[in-house]
Amino acid sequence: MSEKKILIVGLICLFTGCLGFHRFYTGNIKSGFLMLITLGGLGIWYLIDLFRIFSGSFKDGKNLTIKEFI
Repeated sequence: MSEKKILIVGLICLFTGCLGFHRFYTGNIKSGFLMLITLGGLGIWYLIDLFRIFSGSFKDGKNLTIKEFI
């Protein structure tokens, strides 16, 4: 289980999701850069990430699932 918290990652995604800052925060640097230059896949990738974060299936850069809410 990842040391990152769903609430923090979710809030970063909610407010800066199209820029991919939540991916940089979780250690997914390559996909964060891709989100940055494509503006979150024109919003689609951003919405998918938001759903995955709050459903508990989002993984960090070490491939660990982010499960703890607070």
